[in-house]
Amino acid sequence: MDLMTNLMPASAEIFLLVMVCVILIADLLIRQSDRSVTYMLTLLTLIGCSFITVGTHEGGVVYVFHNMFVDDLMSDVLKLLTYLAVSMMLVYSRQYLVERGLFSGEFMVLAMFATLGMMVMISANHFLTLYLGLELLSLSLYAMVALQRDSAHATEAAMKYFILGALASGLLLYGMSMLYGATGSLELGAVSDAIKQGVQDKSLLTFGLVFIVAGLAFKLGAVPFHMWVPDVYHGAPTAMTMLIGSAPKLAAFAFVSRILVEGLQPLVQHWSGMLILLAIASMAIGNITAIAQTNLKRMLAYSTIAHMGFMLLGLLSGDIEGYSSSMFYVVVYVLMSLGAFGMIMLLSRVGFEADKIEDFKGLNQRSPWLAFMMLLLMFSMAGVPPTVGFYAKFSVLNAVVQSGHIWLAIVAVLFSLVGAFYYLRIVKLMYFDAPESRVPILFSQDTTVLISVNGLGVLLLGLLPGTLMSVCAVSVQQSLLLH
Repeated sequence: MDLMTNLMPASAEIFLLVMVCVILIADLLIRQSDRSVTYMLTLLTLIGCSFITVGTHEGGVVYVFHNMFVDDLMSDVLKLLTYLAVSMMLVYSRQYLVERGLFSGEFMVLAMFATLGMMVMISANHFLTLYLGLELLSLSLYAMVALQRDSAHATEAAMKYFILGALASGLLLYGMSMLYGATGSLELGAVSDAIKQGVQDKSLLTFGLVFIVAGLAFKLGAVPFHMWVPDVYHGAPTAMTMLIGSAPKLAAFAFVSRILVEGLQPLVQHWSGMLILLAIASMAIGNITAIAQTNLKRMLAYSTIAHMGFMLLGLLSGDIEGYSSSMFYVVVYVLMSLGAFGMIMLLSRVGFEADKIEDFKGLNQRSPWLAFMMLLLMFSMAGVPPTVGFYAKFSVLNAVVQSGHIWLAIVAVLFSLVGAFYYLRIVKLMYFDAPESRVPILFSQDTTVLISVNGLGVLLLGLLPGTLMSVCAVSVQQSLLLH
């Protein structure tokens, strides 16, 4: 009975792992032309995981495996959103992968292992579990970036990602070992209690905190640890870029909030100062450098850096409103990011990657509906009302003002205005420039439906943001502040 009590909260992870093994074996037995069987199995696995996650939700905060794993409302909400993001990535990228010969069992299995890593990160309550989840996700992504073996760009991107990712993991491990030395525990709650009671070696604790924040900033792609982001986004095939730029951000939010809010909350005075520097630098460099980009994937990479800076603003306020606004922001960002990369894949065809900004010239004359969807996504990223991006930015700024950092909110608004320029430039190209190519845009029915739902979802959530905001607020309140 004790074993079952332990296994129930982790049943979605166990089911996913079993299904990955099934998909691996099934992939060996089917012909190359029947790859859609693997694809359907992968989607059904994600649907199954979502049913299990909903079905095993206890209502409170449940700790299992000697407090190494936690099942709470925030973890369940983030997991459901992760399944949705990975499913959308698979649907968007199917045609793109088929045309490039990458629609293989390896892609599906690596995507599932990455999802498993994200799930472990989201539910971790112990430094070892956090690290295991992070490495499972990271190693899967390194392999996925390098999957297009005949592409020099992809191989170079994978090498950069791997080397810098290994450096970040080293920093995190070093920081965790210092915290263990200072507090005598690796469990987040026990670390927090030990710091509250007073630690003998304060300098060891401070050094550990610095290394952990540096490692977290690397994984988020915050300045000055952002070097890998543009190269990996640009070099990797767009399907892999879409995965890197979407679902892992949800896991990264959980990862950062579990460590800083649950484990290191007593040191909030120390780490909030570091986050202010990271946030300002990320918004400045991300937004200003994005203006100079001619490649859309590189532009979106720099915009990701700026968005991660904005997300950190919510965390540094140190209260429930800030944490929930940060969660709301990251959920909205993932939705917008999926749509933007989905649009690049929609316009791509065999031998042609639609990843240059010029490729969007005159899109309104070629396909008014797609141009309108891209307009909604760009408006949302720029934070123009009534799209949901405006409310995401507003909720974070409101939390920053409430915490007394009014000057920081002004700086964030100024950098948002800079960022609006490069998003609105794409709208201008789509509607006011003549198209360079009159080649008809060919797309499958499922992708058209999905991009429409994605674009209209951004608008609908902007008109009615209350439900998603309250879900984020309730999940953060029940999960993070009960400890």
